[in-house]
Amino acid sequence: MPSQAAASARSAAPVARAPKKGDHVFLVDGSSYIFRAYHALPPLNRKSDGLQVNAVLGFCNMLWKLMRDMKPEEQPTHLAVVFDKSEKTFRSELYPNYKANRTEPPDDLRPQFPLIRDAVRAFDLPCLEQLGFEADDLIATYVREACEAGATATIVASDKDLMQLVNDCVIMYDTMKDRRIGIPEVIEKFGVPPQKMIEVQALIGDSTDNVPGVPGIGVKTAAQLIGEYGDLETLLERVSEITQDKSPQSLIDNAEQARLSKRLVTLDDNVKLDVPLADLLVHEPDYKHLVAFLKAMEFNTLTRRVAEFAEIDASAIEADGKLGSSRAIPAPKGEGGAHPRAGWGSIIPHRSPHPSPRFARIHPPRFAGRDRPHIPGSLSSMPLT
Repeated sequence: MPSQAAASARSAAPVARAPKKGDHVFLVDGSSYIFRAYHALPPLNRKSDGLQVNAVLGFCNMLWKLMRDMKPEEQPTHLAVVFDKSEKTFRSELYPNYKANRTEPPDDLRPQFPLIRDAVRAFDLPCLEQLGFEADDLIATYVREACEAGATATIVASDKDLMQLVNDCVIMYDTMKDRRIGIPEVIEKFGVPPQKMIEVQALIGDSTDNVPGVPGIGVKTAAQLIGEYGDLETLLERVSEITQDKSPQSLIDNAEQARLSKRLVTLDDNVKLDVPLADLLVHEPDYKHLVAFLKAMEFNTLTRRVAEFAEIDASAIEADGKLGSSRAIPAPKGEGGAHPRAGWGSIIPHRSPHPSPRFARIHPPRFAGRDRPHIPGSLSSMPLT
């Protein structure tokens, strides 16, 4: 007999609902997931055509384990995967050298980009990105709206650029280390509370994103200066009082560069969203469609896990023919970089293309697994098929 969740997924249509007090909005930093998966797993080729699929497998394994391991009180009511978009953003218009030092993604990762997008859709998760903005800006806007509605939010990422969003309503979750990042953890790592992170980042810059900062000022000195003077502008106004060696002159010489850096690292939490928060309401995927995708990828172990959870016969489901040999096409040159915050390509904010009656927005059976596994600190122990 099919599980109640799987049966319901075929019988009810999805609905949208704005978050309310007590709800939990969950936003996955998709770009971070991809590169972590790629670097965590050894090369893995699909047997049918030799296509490299290690990042796709790691991405799927992380999503499945993340969903299955949530405690009841942490289960999301609203959930989405958010990506960067490759087109220019307002930051690159402000500073043409922003992210100009990025390199092309590895050759064996590029063909996996479209398949990873297909994976998000197979899990029937919203796949979000927006022209002119980075994923971090979308995340900032969604969590602001969630908090204003009385809900709580979890950002699945460990990127320091997102730490400015942490507060009493928002935490971050590093899945690779199974570690939650709240206000105390930000203070422990950077010496300042989350609301002061942009002040510190304005001083230290970011070599990954080519944010200049102030030469000669590191995290420790920046934290001391912001702790004493409060913010960048006050620091610049009182620069003559600074006693640290070399810091005063460097600040004087690079004051405008520091102001520019602050603008570059400050997230925009007022993006006009293409996909409203209400549309991120959690619902069951079509498990047969998910199994068809996993079979096409030849991920045998994960296929069995999903089929067992949904209580369906995987052998009776054909692999998705659209995802067979030669399906993956490398992303065009110029899209993305080898860092987890790299650009992506063109993805339309997306819900599943399948007829809506096959999907039920029900909460929370998908996450109430019978045998919740522990999220490992590394993917090295995960099966490679």
